Amino acid sequence: MSEPNDASLGRAGFHARHQAQAREQAEQWLAQRERLQGRWFDWVASQLYQLSPPEYAAMVRRELQALTQ
Repeated sequence: MSEPNDASLGRAGFHARHQAQAREQAEQWLAQRERLQGRWFDWVASQLYQLSPPEYAAMVRRELQALTQ
């Protein structure tokens, strides 16, 4: 996920560059909700924990929140 020039983008640039990917990731995980049912929350938490960099994981988490409200 992280590319060498991500550091030079700054926060806004990083967000703009990865926003669509974060939304797509959140939609894919949300699609697993019915299949996983009660295990979904723990599964998503473990998936978020594995994402890198942390800024991207936070973007995906925010997208999940927006999609479930």
